[in-house]
Amino acid sequence: MSLTGNWSYPTAIKFGAGRIAELPEACAQTGMKRPLLVTDRGLRDLPITTATLDIMEAAGLGRAIFADVDPNPNEMNLAAGLEVYKAGGHDGVIAFGGGSGLDLGKMVAFMSGQTRPVWDYEDIGDWWTRADPAGIAPIIAVPTTAGTGSEVGRASVITNSVTHVKKIIFHPKVLPSVVIADPELTVGMPQAITAGTGLDAFAHCVEAFSSPHYHPMSQGIALEGMRLVKEYLPRAYAIGTDIEARAQMMSAAAMGATAFQKGLGAIHALSHPIGAVYGTHHGTTNAVCMPAVLRLNAPAIAQRFDMAAAYLGIEGGFAGFQTFVQAFNDSLGIPRSLSEMGVGRDRIDELTAMALEDPSCGGNPVTLTAENVKALFEEII
Repeated sequence: MSLTGNWSYPTAIKFGAGRIAELPEACAQTGMKRPLLVTDRGLRDLPITTATLDIMEAAGLGRAIFADVDPNPNEMNLAAGLEVYKAGGHDGVIAFGGGSGLDLGKMVAFMSGQTRPVWDYEDIGDWWTRADPAGIAPIIAVPTTAGTGSEVGRASVITNSVTHVKKIIFHPKVLPSVVIADPELTVGMPQAITAGTGLDAFAHCVEAFSSPHYHPMSQGIALEGMRLVKEYLPRAYAIGTDIEARAQMMSAAAMGATAFQKGLGAIHALSHPIGAVYGTHHGTTNAVCMPAVLRLNAPAIAQRFDMAAAYLGIEGGFAGFQTFVQAFNDSLGIPRSLSEMGVGRDRIDELTAMALEDPSCGGNPVTLTAENVKALFEEII
């Protein structure tokens, strides 16, 4: 079976090993002549980034790069990126990297022609209609991790550096026009990042599958996404050069982000404030939160996970699935508590208030309250 294809759901995806070579074609397709490659500091000097800049330069597209991006990108990173974008006379963005590089790259393109502050476009009601669609530059997304799925998303998560609150900025045109999903770019990921990003994809699928909203397409995608992570993340973790495992995980990441159009839930509602306040790795934080959230949601989701467990080859229905999740975390070196990641008990009330304001709350199958959210934080810290 050839792991290659050209997909248009949810956007045009050039999927397969070595397809980063098609970047100039993607730029031509979107009308970019002077692209700015946006990535994070950790990727700036890596061979995959240098090679991508070489491809751009050889095609006459220059080799402009902006990499002053924090692990949890904020509005100061965005302002700096916009300055570089405008000073360079750029006409589009190549968002390159994991969640942080992709999210900030998408926002540089989005804000390049807007006149209001970025917070005015938060994912609340119809705030996205405040944006001028003509002021959104074209975006090509190139993921280098297999986790967030931000390459197929219509939003970015930006942390407010003053309040330490993660805000979701949404616009339909933030969806990249072309995605180059080349699993060879993920081969050099360290084990801890392979695990954390892979479990982020898993959390997206689990929460989408748990969400009470109606979206059968997402439900099917979430189920198969869980299977791919279960089968292939251990292989990618054990042998980073296993290109089949890397390809299947890259598919699972895009599937998770496509599926969560159906909704996210308590895992993300908890993990967003923790990441914003303590700077923890998002996917790893999700993984630590998952067992406790599954226990909270059990009355509402046990029946559907009985079916999922059968498909996933897990015995014992929902209870078996819960046992599997903890064992899976353990096998991938995930901490059992947030205290192991430097999260203290002194700010639980503040984290609880932030979690209850997070838009992910709306997709949780059990209504979240100050009481049950605080109890979750007590348990996972």
